[in-house]
Amino acid sequence: MTPKTVRAWTLIHKWTSLICTAFLLMLCVTGLPLVFHDEIDGALNHEPKIVAQPGQRLATLDEVLDTALKARPGEVGLFMSFDIDRPVVNVTSGPRPDAPESQMHFASIDLTTGKILAPGGAAGGVMDVILRIHKDMFLGLPGLLFLGFMGLLFTAAIVSGLVVYPPFMRKLDFGTVRVSRSSRLKWLDYHNLLGVVTAAWVIVVGLTGVINTLSEPIIQVWKANELAAMTAPYKGKPVPTHLSSIGKAVATAQAAAPGMRVQFVAFPGGSFSSNHHYAVFMQGETPATEKLLTPALIDAETGQLTAMRRMPWYAQALLLSQPLHFGDYGGLPLKILWALLDVVTIVVLVTGLYLWLSKRRGGEAS
Repeated sequence: MTPKTVRAWTLIHKWTSLICTAFLLMLCVTGLPLVFHDEIDGALNHEPKIVAQPGQRLATLDEVLDTALKARPGEVGLFMSFDIDRPVVNVTSGPRPDAPESQMHFASIDLTTGKILAPGGAAGGVMDVILRIHKDMFLGLPGLLFLGFMGLLFTAAIVSGLVVYPPFMRKLDFGTVRVSRSSRLKWLDYHNLLGVVTAAWVIVVGLTGVINTLSEPIIQVWKANELAAMTAPYKGKPVPTHLSSIGKAVATAQAAAPGMRVQFVAFPGGSFSSNHHYAVFMQGETPATEKLLTPALIDAETGQLTAMRRMPWYAQALLLSQPLHFGDYGGLPLKILWALLDVVTIVVLVTGLYLWLSKRRGGEAS
């Protein structure tokens, strides 16, 4: 590699790093508690332990929906979701089928008693705020796209750092840290070494983060293409005045997808279904397949299955990238590893900023 090429890559590394460092620090700091969001929620929310006894009668989905709507007179069902680790069904309702998120109400129903559970506590609120900061800085789609661009810059910074590291170390052994030299030179060696060692992880987390920032456009493309094609024969039909059984709709979807379980149901009239369908989103039952969704459309008048199609590749990439970004595939050991690598990345970012500032103040040349 010629000196001119090395200088060009060095400039790329310098400026891409400087532009994105502050935002990457924010993402790393907020991402640390999000890695353990399940554990934090469990510790602070103090959700009641609910266990169904063998042979015990559980409330049906129709009874669950009826209970939720009786508590909210004048509202309609929008979504129904299912807890994996306890017999609890969650119902989201609103004043009309296309109600905005600000007008939605969330209720959890204990299947063993058929009663609405009290809200879990403050952890959800705290973690929701941290997630919003990490996700889009409370700026919506512009914030998402901006942080996605920062993620691309960070990926460019890592790649360019890998390119310039071998020429920088040509007279030294790999991993050398010159602890006996100046403070700036020592931290430069630590910065380079830690950056190279964590490069693969950072690129994976960075690129999955970029994919996550495109979640809204990806979902809109799926709705405009796949969902529109699946519901085309029913285009223009109004929401039925009387809906068929939600329990039978879910049972029909499960029968059509053996070996899968229901993640959530979107009711007719919402953006994830059509005016004429329950959209029952099925997921796999193994760690490798539980993030992959297959929507089944059930006619809301007749209760018949009308279409079922796996999500397209770009939507599957989004579904797989979300848990990978936070280390949600391998339980607590992987989360601990993710957290340690996150801390190391914070050190890399801080030392990079220190090196730039010390050089501007006239620090020693490396």
